[in-house]
Amino acid sequence: MKTFTSSLFFFFFSSLIFSQQPATNAELIQKGLLDKKQMEKSSLMKHVPFKNIGPTVMSGRVVDVDVNPENTTEFYVGYASGGLWHTVNNGTTFEPVLDAAETINVGDIAVDWKNNIIWVGTGENNSSRSSYAGIGILKSTDKGKTWKNVGLFDSHHIGRIVINPNNPDEVVVGVTGHLYSSNQERGVYKTTDGGATWKKTLFINDRTGIIDLAYAPGNFNIMYAAAWDKDRKAWNFEGNGLGSGIYKSIDAGTTWNKISIEGSGFPTGEGVGRIGLAVFDENTVYAVHDNQYRRKDNDTKRSDTGLTKEDFKTMSSEAFLKLENKKLNAFLKTNGFQEKYRADNVKQLVRSGTVQPIDLARYLENANAMLFDTPVIGAEVYRSNDGGKSWAKTHKDYIDDLFYSYGYYFAQIQVSPVNKDHIYISGVPILKSKDAGKTFTNINGKNVHADHHSLWINPKNPMHLVNGNDGGLNISYDDGENWIKANQPSVGQFYAINIDHEKPYNVYGGLQDNGVWVGAHNAKEDDSWHQSGHYPWESIMGGDGMQVQIDNRDANIVYTGFQFGNYFRIHRATNEQIYIQPKHELGESPYRFNWQTPILLSPHNQDILYLGGNKLMRSMDQGDNWTAISSDLTGGGKKGNVAYGTLTTITESIFQFGLIYTGSDDGLVYVTKNSGGSWSRISDSFPKDLWVSRVIASSHKKERVYVTLNGYRWDDFTPYVYVSENYGQSWKNIGSSLPVSAVNVIKEDPKNENILYIGTDNGAYVSLDRGTSWQAFSNGLPNVAVHDIVIQPEANDLLLGTHGRSIYKTNIEAMQLLDAKVMNKSLHVFDIPAMQWSDRWGVSWSKWSTPYEPTATIKFYAGKSGEFSIKITTEAGKVLQKFSTKADKGLNYAEYDLTITEKGKNILEKEFPDEEVSKRKNGKYYLPTGRYSIEISDGKQTEKALWEIK
Repeated sequence: MKTFTSSLFFFFFSSLIFSQQPATNAELIQKGLLDKKQMEKSSLMKHVPFKNIGPTVMSGRVVDVDVNPENTTEFYVGYASGGLWHTVNNGTTFEPVLDAAETINVGDIAVDWKNNIIWVGTGENNSSRSSYAGIGILKSTDKGKTWKNVGLFDSHHIGRIVINPNNPDEVVVGVTGHLYSSNQERGVYKTTDGGATWKKTLFINDRTGIIDLAYAPGNFNIMYAAAWDKDRKAWNFEGNGLGSGIYKSIDAGTTWNKISIEGSGFPTGEGVGRIGLAVFDENTVYAVHDNQYRRKDNDTKRSDTGLTKEDFKTMSSEAFLKLENKKLNAFLKTNGFQEKYRADNVKQLVRSGTVQPIDLARYLENANAMLFDTPVIGAEVYRSNDGGKSWAKTHKDYIDDLFYSYGYYFAQIQVSPVNKDHIYISGVPILKSKDAGKTFTNINGKNVHADHHSLWINPKNPMHLVNGNDGGLNISYDDGENWIKANQPSVGQFYAINIDHEKPYNVYGGLQDNGVWVGAHNAKEDDSWHQSGHYPWESIMGGDGMQVQIDNRDANIVYTGFQFGNYFRIHRATNEQIYIQPKHELGESPYRFNWQTPILLSPHNQDILYLGGNKLMRSMDQGDNWTAISSDLTGGGKKGNVAYGTLTTITESIFQFGLIYTGSDDGLVYVTKNSGGSWSRISDSFPKDLWVSRVIASSHKKERVYVTLNGYRWDDFTPYVYVSENYGQSWKNIGSSLPVSAVNVIKEDPKNENILYIGTDNGAYVSLDRGTSWQAFSNGLPNVAVHDIVIQPEANDLLLGTHGRSIYKTNIEAMQLLDAKVMNKSLHVFDIPAMQWSDRWGVSWSKWSTPYEPTATIKFYAGKSGEFSIKITTEAGKVLQKFSTKADKGLNYAEYDLTITEKGKNILEKEFPDEEVSKRKNGKYYLPTGRYSIEISDGKQTEKALWEIK
């Protein structure tokens, strides 16, 4: 971390230079939501059904839990980007209850259990890389069936909601505010009329918000607020500042006074970071604090070798050459230096003047080092016994290995409702103390994920805990000694997905803090795996899961990894993992790797792998050896504590080896036509400093290329989508008609060049005319961030990797056939794939089990809305079954259960005397093997398609 003086200067300096992209104003965002609703109504693709295929077991980030105090088997769970879920059976099953709302991004929830009123503060309160903005406060009075936005629309992120237990119309809200930009709608807001009107009762400044609120049990008038001064940019995060501190109200949040002042015993000044609060009674208050002041030099941890990176920054060449080889080798090995860098040859490099001792420190100055090598005080717990007038730290030693260097992500504290000396603090692990914070014990169980954000303590049985973390939900009935996992919801937060070409094909994906997983696309996603003990998806990598590339010659060879470019070549058949991250040379500046480092197997040769740092790296031998085939393809990086000036996306044309495009996090797009021999920058006409979320070389035309830019890290939610027909020499904007929402991915259909797919922070869209117009693409899909799109070409399946609701799948075969000829017709029926007859139809193995009942999907395009009749006939035209369906203009789906009428049965037996159609155990007749016709009519026109039961 930088000194606070330089940090403050850097903040103001960078604000002056990098202010090109203003935050999208609230009116435009509201208009975008209305545009999306209208687009959903009129979309030609509104009936294309998406199915969630999981996975569920690893879950996603929980931000809050609210339990019914009178019936603890009923509770609500809020997921950061996965919505609000309700259980009435202690987490055995859940139902989503926020999916009808305009966003499912959750910061905090509060439930008035007496009146069944739910309050949701939208927009996650953890300032993470993927903490999505919300749209204010949502309220439901019917258990989540319907939602009303009751205000604070421009808040973006909500820290905490508290309800007066004696007056449900009196609600106080802590607003954190915008994540990447300053704004006025932050601080404390209060309503006394159930959200009809709001009054701002505390405002510190336009970059300081309220991250926590807590009141004294039994006295709602006594309330505390934690203010958090922070500034996040793509290249730097300051999670502390002069605005941070603790405030107190004695009139239920109407007026406030700062109580963390000089002389109070609580830290003050620029080093004050995020604060969490817990109140036991009117006098006893706890605060957990992420203290960003530096530790004293003699308190800084040293490595096991006795040498640290810092030692080499001031070491002379003479002192370096006197180091013991054993000691130096231990440092080099434990810090991941390439094997060629060992004591003897490094000393020779220093003797020759090729490198200096400081180069050893610079060698390690990568994104991880900036993130973790920050000797700050970190987690602290304070207690006040006089209502916040004075504070004392509860412990003598540092609380290490709780926050590490990212306390901004945590700072939650709870106190037992029945014992003021029993407290819990949450960070990477979850800790408890039974002596008022003097000592702590780790209660992170073996089946409990790291990174904790919520804890509920049963006031009637304080041994009963419900905990929310980055890996979902855990429940304990013995004060954290043992935990139950309750991960039924499909709320995985995927960064990237991919497929292979096996039968059945597999889906791969990297998730936030939950590694990389693989599973068959048709794996059954239910709780039956508890019986076999084998979950149908398999974990193949830990950490924050990243991009995945699969060798199309051998699906056992997989390239994937975790954050900041830590990639591996995995041989799944032998469980071998080989680390393949490219390494810079000693004396050179370290490569910069994005959190989501891009990789790509060449479509021309599956031994050739590309990886993007700040330069483009190429390996000709599956990642064993690397060559940089470019100079720096970014703006050169920026001073800060987050890796920046990095490549984010790579694509190579299928038409020509070495025709490669790259995009960076600082808005630059480059092209080479000769495998890196020369590069041209082709992004000068784009808006500046935006994240290049995707660049795609067309598979239909060599000169065509698509680019999407993402302004999320400026709170700019404009959809930026461009196409070029001349290798990027000129560009056409094809995103202007999309509803306001930042774009994460564009995908070109491999079979129909007119079809494009878009994934945004608030759903998916499709174009049938190469971006001239767009259709909502959301049947069965909530308003969730879509991070990645992949198409399995043999199955014609499209898969969406969402950051909050795992993976969705739909078949696009009919859509791919929507050319001008079809769309100019008033009615068109698509062929139905042949089906295999089965003697399982209508039968169950026991009278106590449900019979298996098959279905077939009939797809047709209608030029206008109306009622349509559907007939199943013999080849000779005799009707075996008929039904009707309502259809809208566009692509329509009708489900047919393969049954025939009694009359149809008689027709078949008469036409085919040797054919007996027997009634199945469920009392129904099914089509026997044979060839049939599907007839659809709107009363004026009739269209047919042939169909076979084999």
